[in-house]
Amino acid sequence: MELPIIEKGIADLAPDFRAISILVDATTASEGAMTRQVLEEACDFVRAGGPEWSEAHMASWGDVYARFGAKPNRTPCSAQALRKRVEKDGRIPSINPLVDLYNAVSLRYAVPVGGENFDAYVGLPRLSISDGTEPFDTIANGESVTETPVKGEIVWRDDVGVTCRRWNWRQGTRTRLDAIGGKMWFILESLGTMPESALEEAGNMLVNGLTQLAPGSQIERRTIAVA
Repeated sequence: MELPIIEKGIADLAPDFRAISILVDATTASEGAMTRQVLEEACDFVRAGGPEWSEAHMASWGDVYARFGAKPNRTPCSAQALRKRVEKDGRIPSINPLVDLYNAVSLRYAVPVGGENFDAYVGLPRLSISDGTEPFDTIANGESVTETPVKGEIVWRDDVGVTCRRWNWRQGTRTRLDAIGGKMWFILESLGTMPESALEEAGNMLVNGLTQLAPGSQIERRTIAVA
């Protein structure tokens, strides 16, 4: 896989943006299992205070959201939303081993983590500034609907439409990853207030977990940043 595309203009909003892109081909992988209760451990870690950079990193994402017109208190980045649920309820519910794994990475490292069904993509993922017309498939009131982002909103998209709104706030249904199999794409997104070494550790945790869940997978890992 080529690197995801970071379009012109993103650097003006977040010049310190960097991320790890992980493509997993599990087409011929075996079925495995996690050896640890990673989600429960991550929730306990957040309740104990989490990483020392967590508050600064979440504040940085809030600042970036505000720069493109989003309201971070109402629609926080994905990592902040998970942390708030743990701080309120003590736990987040288990969904399945794959989703539990990348939610655990997000919680333990205070970093937004996305998981996508890469087989559903048309063209490469790209981070772009929306023109307000791109389709976004989602669920509202239990029904499938197609929305459009606000003009100027930062979105992940492919050649068909938006795959994640407000940078990493809400994932669309078309490329949602529900189970292990085929080609899967993961993106861990950070800003300058998260140490680079911590981002690398988060990537290692995800890769190690994926190796346990799907032994024999082909994994390609790349680091990306704004130009």
